[in-house]
Amino acid sequence: MPRPNPRTEPTPCALPAPLRGVVPPLCTPLTPDGEVDTASLRALTERLLSFGTQALFVLGSTGEVAYLSDAQRRTVVRTVSKTVGGRVPVLAGAVDMTTTRVIGHAGAAAEAGADGLVVTAPFYTRTHPVEIARHFRLVRAEVPLPLFAYDIPVAVHSKLAARTVIELAEDGTLAGLKDSSGDDAGLRRLLVALRERGLLERFSVLTGSELAVDGALLAGAHGVVPGLGNVDPGGYLRLFAHARAGRWSEAAAEQDRLAALFSIVDVGPEDAMGRNSSAIGAFKAALHLLGVLDCPATAAPQTPLDDESVNRVRSLLKQAGLT
Repeated sequence: MPRPNPRTEPTPCALPAPLRGVVPPLCTPLTPDGEVDTASLRALTERLLSFGTQALFVLGSTGEVAYLSDAQRRTVVRTVSKTVGGRVPVLAGAVDMTTTRVIGHAGAAAEAGADGLVVTAPFYTRTHPVEIARHFRLVRAEVPLPLFAYDIPVAVHSKLAARTVIELAEDGTLAGLKDSSGDDAGLRRLLVALRERGLLERFSVLTGSELAVDGALLAGAHGVVPGLGNVDPGGYLRLFAHARAGRWSEAAAEQDRLAALFSIVDVGPEDAMGRNSSAIGAFKAALHLLGVLDCPATAAPQTPLDDESVNRVRSLLKQAGLT
């Protein structure tokens, strides 16, 4: 069968309606020797579903996608997709430096049961916006699942231009955007532009700025992808419900509570570990303390949390009313 020609306008491949709500980016539980702990991954998946999350996202930054082998990535997608069993959409990150490698990951994720793909711009090399747009079109042509752009300049060293997102939303290449740029003003302007073009009725905008969710929802975002949602999915679901009902003071109060809990990402000593190691280690330590994960290990070469840091996580969980 001939492959689709990415130079022609793609046939839209979108979700029936914009994806809305709380979409936690799952941690990837590991065994002490660094293999995927599928039993703990199933337990985490069921826990998030039991709270009522509207979708799940595997193999994102919180899922340590950059540290996992191709085989481990397939195991994660297959395990979560099988556990979910169609109850909610499963989005899978297909993240790598080049278009060819991303297409390979995307095809593997589709075969493993993913319902949608989350893809960054290419990285390592300096890439022009025209080339970035072509990258998304090539991926979309090869693997016809709903495709979400992942805007995370801290990791890929380029910011997705608003005009690129709008262009790819208009022609059906993209089904949505996961915005982890930290540029809340830019997100607000993008939402205005999408609304003016009538695109928010079919194009999902999900914020990754988990400390400013109430503001993003007020501006028109459809939902949130919160790493802290692994630990406290109920808090984000309450925040979203308040926002949908127009109870903005209640939403702000829940956001403030979550902001206090979010300080767990900084429990690790700065002179001994990176901030990514601290954040992922804290999420996993919290899930271990809550009895969800058998082991709080993070992937090498990340530094594990020491006992003092874990005790700080324990204290913050208690303050947040989670233990």
